[in-house]
Amino acid sequence: MSAVVVKTSGDAVADVRRDQMLAAAAQLIAERGFSETRIADVADRVGASPALVIYYFGTKDLLLTAALRWSESAFYEAAERMLARTRLLKKRLQTLVSWTLLPDRQDDLPGDWGLWFDLWGQAFRHPEVKKDRAELDQQWRDLIKRVVQDGIDAGEIEGLDVESFAIMWAALLDGLVVQVALDDPVVDGKRAQKIALDTARKELGFA
Repeated sequence: MSAVVVKTSGDAVADVRRDQMLAAAAQLIAERGFSETRIADVADRVGASPALVIYYFGTKDLLLTAALRWSESAFYEAAERMLARTRLLKKRLQTLVSWTLLPDRQDDLPGDWGLWFDLWGQAFRHPEVKKDRAELDQQWRDLIKRVVQDGIDAGEIEGLDVESFAIMWAALLDGLVVQVALDDPVVDGKRAQKIALDTARKELGFA
């Protein structure tokens, strides 16, 4: 028999407080960058003490990964809603590419490239952050695998190595994001979107 966990009002308040800190951290890091964001800045934005932020998250590195997980959770909730109402593989891929490479057209979709850039930088030097980076990237690849496998199961495309496609396409999108985010004069959002979708069409074999 499994135990039943009953949350108290204190637990609910703590969850709200934690979410407020995560939202503040995500906003501040996106605005200023990780190196220019202090625990005290996060505390000040939510009207808390730095000690309380440290109590919840321990270190600034852990706060960064927690803030990105918080931001990404909203992305995946939106993805689930999209998958529930969108059945065609082509349309699903178009939506994911648009969300990734043209975020200015998706104002209602949370998330920011700056969080990822800071995470990649920290992961290069810190093993704990590296582990979190790997888990977050795998979550993204798993979503791509699921979308493609659904297309295979529905008979829209022929069978293929789904995992290899997901690794390749996720890496392509990450690279294109860097170009677009840094305002590359050759690779803008629309061109990046075309490259990503053309590659998907070629690799998956649909018109």
